[in-house]
Amino acid sequence: MFVPILQSNLLFILDSSAMANSLKVNVILTLEEENGEQTEEAKEMDDTVGEPAEEEEEERKARAAAEEAAARERAAQRQLMAIEELVHTERNYLKNLQLCTVTIHNNLQKLQPSPPHLDSMFQHIDEVMDVSSRLLSLLDHAQIQHSNPKYLEILCNSFLSLSRDIEMAYKEYLANYNNITSLENSYKQKESLWAEMVNIIKSSAPEVNASTLSFFLVMPVQRIARYPLLLQTMQKHTDPGHPAYSVLEHTAHTAVQINCRINEYKRFREVADKYKKTENLTIRDKINRLSGHSIAKKTARFSQYIKHETGMVPKLKDEEFDALAGFFFVLEKGISELHDNMVAYLYHLQRFLSCRPEEADLDLEGEKAALFSKEITVALRQWIYPTYEERLKTLVLKPLSSLRELMAGPRNLIRKRQDKLLDYELIEEKSSLTYEEQAIANTYKTMNTLLLTELPQFNGKALQILWATLEAFSCLQRDMAVDMEQLATSFTHQLSHSYLEAGEFWKWAEISVLEASRRMENLCQSFQEELNAPIVQLPGTVTGGPRGRPASPIPRRVVRRWVEPTGCRRGFPGGMVGSTFLPAWRDNGTHCRNESGDSCRMCAASHLARALSPVSERRLTTLTLKHGSEKIYQLTGPVVGTRDLDLTLNKGELVAVVSQMDTRGDRRRWLVDGGGLRGYVPASKLTRYHQMTVDPPSPHLNVTPTGPGPRRHSYTSGVQPLVIKPTMPCFQVFAGYGFTARSGHEISLKAGEPVQVVEPHDRRGNQEWSLVEVRGQRGYVPSNYLAVLPSLIASPTFTYR
Repeated sequence: MFVPILQSNLLFILDSSAMANSLKVNVILTLEEENGEQTEEAKEMDDTVGEPAEEEEEERKARAAAEEAAARERAAQRQLMAIEELVHTERNYLKNLQLCTVTIHNNLQKLQPSPPHLDSMFQHIDEVMDVSSRLLSLLDHAQIQHSNPKYLEILCNSFLSLSRDIEMAYKEYLANYNNITSLENSYKQKESLWAEMVNIIKSSAPEVNASTLSFFLVMPVQRIARYPLLLQTMQKHTDPGHPAYSVLEHTAHTAVQINCRINEYKRFREVADKYKKTENLTIRDKINRLSGHSIAKKTARFSQYIKHETGMVPKLKDEEFDALAGFFFVLEKGISELHDNMVAYLYHLQRFLSCRPEEADLDLEGEKAALFSKEITVALRQWIYPTYEERLKTLVLKPLSSLRELMAGPRNLIRKRQDKLLDYELIEEKSSLTYEEQAIANTYKTMNTLLLTELPQFNGKALQILWATLEAFSCLQRDMAVDMEQLATSFTHQLSHSYLEAGEFWKWAEISVLEASRRMENLCQSFQEELNAPIVQLPGTVTGGPRGRPASPIPRRVVRRWVEPTGCRRGFPGGMVGSTFLPAWRDNGTHCRNESGDSCRMCAASHLARALSPVSERRLTTLTLKHGSEKIYQLTGPVVGTRDLDLTLNKGELVAVVSQMDTRGDRRRWLVDGGGLRGYVPASKLTRYHQMTVDPPSPHLNVTPTGPGPRRHSYTSGVQPLVIKPTMPCFQVFAGYGFTARSGHEISLKAGEPVQVVEPHDRRGNQEWSLVEVRGQRGYVPSNYLAVLPSLIASPTFTYR
């Protein structure tokens, strides 16, 4: 039973399995059929949807093309608007400037009184107007519409061609704009004047609605900054494929660079204007300016300077700048000396014109010669010389004076740069700088760059003006010589010798010169005999200069050395200078020397006349006590300090040599003591000072004559005669004129009365008055009332004439 049941169950299981498989196959077939139907439906749907997608893509591309075309159109419109704005605003800008500089300027000049320095407000504006009008003329000359693509290229090329002129015109105007604002502020402080100026500005330009000059004068400042903005706007809205795009890009970059260079130049000018001013401050003003900060800054500079000079710290050298500064100082010295010489020349010319020789009897032979001489002299004084003097002042002296004033600015900048260099060296090695230290560094770099850029140009222009001035002076001299030649020719042709042949004329000229020479020789011989004759004074007359003029001031030192007089080779007549007998000498190039090597009295006369002033005497005494007489030197010429620690001294000043080299071992610069200041001077300008040993004159010295024939000597009652060597003379001071005291400090003198000079000056060092002792009393008398004579000639026992 069990087996049939098992078989039946197995068959049942097999049947069930077969049914399941058949069902699975049916399900799979059913799903495949459904998927096939869905795929077909999807294909049908895809075919239906594909047609609208392509249409949308085409529409999108069309929209993008339309938008791109619209963008190009807007860019072209904005480019055109920028071009039209540049051209239109340029025309209005030029119109407003012309209104300001012509109409308003002319109306303001009619004010009474006229505003001071009004023309300074319009300085350099003509150059700005000129470059603006040239730019518009180039654009108008093209005769092309603004919308034409070639117009942009023409605009850019026109701007580039004028870029150099635009920069030069605007940078000078902008550098001067601060002066314009400060000048307008000064007008505002005068209420009545400012009210009149405002009324004139409003009435002259009613359509502009302006009330101040700065409304117009600020336009160039705004305009130069507007150019790069408009050009960059054009570049922004220009297609890179445009034919003029590259030149437009270059033009915009050029406009930006022009503005940068103008700003840099303006900054340089502000620094220069700040430091080139010369301030004449009193001691009180300088003390009031002192503060803790300024004292600390100056102390640091001085400490750095000492370190440089002692070699503790190396000095920052700039050979290029040192060469420029050295040439500037040489040029300044030459201009200053030439100016002083021209002033002295004009002074002597005026003194010469004040003489009237035609009014004197010149003792000329013949009536025509005397008449012609007077007419020539009058013509010279009234026509030739006044014209020459006026042209000399205009063409030579005035430019030199202006150039001399201009030298003060660069000189102050060079000195200020040295101070800033000392400040910069203290912070140069620091890794990080504070805001104040960065400002110090920037100031020094700006000043150094400014001087390196501008100083060569200044030196060149100054040298050109100097050469032009010298050329003008030469032309003036030539013209004056031609005028004088024409004037003389118009008279000399009427004289008898003008009709002589060339050979006969030169023979006549030679005879005339020889005859005049013989007359001059006879005159000199008679004058020599007159000088060597005994001096006698008649009652009521006095000794002194010619025609009763007072004698020369008394020498302050007298050399007591007598030799028989025979003459001097330096042009003085043998025997005496003024009223003093002198011996024979030989010239050694600088001073005459006799056989014993002593200095000539006549050559020493100028030395005695140039006696040391009280200040120089005190300096000589101080330096001698401090350093010794062997270290005293005298300057043979003026010295102008151009380097560190150099002294500026005048010719003839006395100094003591401390060291015959500088700190670097240079023996061409000697360290000297100038009586308080120490510094360096060129060794070639120094010569050893030889002080002459002199004795004061004594009224009690007598002389034993040495020449042939008897000689008389001074005699003083009550005093035993003093016998001295025959070669030693005795000099005595006498009153050349009578003098009546007018106060208790003065003393009366009688003509011919012997006096003793106590001091050849008054208490203030004035050498016009001398302190003398006479008759046992002391008092002051005029120095030119005294005469110094050898006692054997000028003894009171002689009568005077």
